[in-house]
Amino acid sequence: MRKMMRRVLATAVATFCMASAATADNTVWSQPTIPFHVVGNIYYVGTKGLSAYLITSGGDAILLDGTLKNTASLVEASIVALGFKLSDIKIIVTSHAHYDHVAGVAQIKRDSGAKLHAIAADRWALENGLHDGETSYRRGTFPPVKVDHVLADGDVVTLGDISMQATLTPGHTPGCTTWSTSVTEAGRALKVVFPCSVTVAGNKLFANKRYPGIVGDFEVSFDRLAAMKADVVLPAHPEFADVLGRAARRDAGDKDAFVDPDLLGQIVQKSRATFQKELARQKARQ
Repeated sequence: MRKMMRRVLATAVATFCMASAATADNTVWSQPTIPFHVVGNIYYVGTKGLSAYLITSGGDAILLDGTLKNTASLVEASIVALGFKLSDIKIIVTSHAHYDHVAGVAQIKRDSGAKLHAIAADRWALENGLHDGETSYRRGTFPPVKVDHVLADGDVVTLGDISMQATLTPGHTPGCTTWSTSVTEAGRALKVVFPCSVTVAGNKLFANKRYPGIVGDFEVSFDRLAAMKADVVLPAHPEFADVLGRAARRDAGDKDAFVDPDLLGQIVQKSRATFQKELARQKARQ
């Protein structure tokens, strides 16, 4: 199986390299990695630096995030390498409308025929291909993609026996969405949370004309995430929860490598402290 995965990915990597010999993105974002099973019906199909998760139900699947435009083919190759077809993807959902997570969605949506479900506050950005809000850097653009089903906070997306709840945790983007679901692993029920980022990431916290409520939204999101319970945490950037490292430990024999009930709280606590420092820094520059 792993040899077959490597062959499929090698073909995708060659195509990727010919299409984009040099990229301005963070290098690790564009590096391929072997796809792997996480827990229950969840698989990792992203790159070394950008997560994409396939959640399966029989022959159907939901895809969470699509990574970069130039790495969409790597995500597709990873899905195929795991033994699935692109047409198995019936629904695509997103964590937030930044180019590094959704630029590949248009291609994967087109190639699979899937429907895109997204929370209302990120709809404009997705359909206009532009990060919404004012930042200290040039806003990233990406291929626009039509939202087929608009979600509200608390809505549940279902497919077969999959139920994924959308919790609005804004700040990083107006529609930053934390997804949660339950899986069974080795006879044990596990709560899985895919937290949306709560990093400032260059957002203007003061005089942000496109997003004037950004500070209040961040504060609400910290509280919301801190109140959530998670046995398994799977973020949009894998390093935030050492997703690849945990996979390696699991393969080495640690069957509970992904199970860490304290992790989400630790991530929130660290992110809140970093946010407060950045808020003070930006305030002092006013």
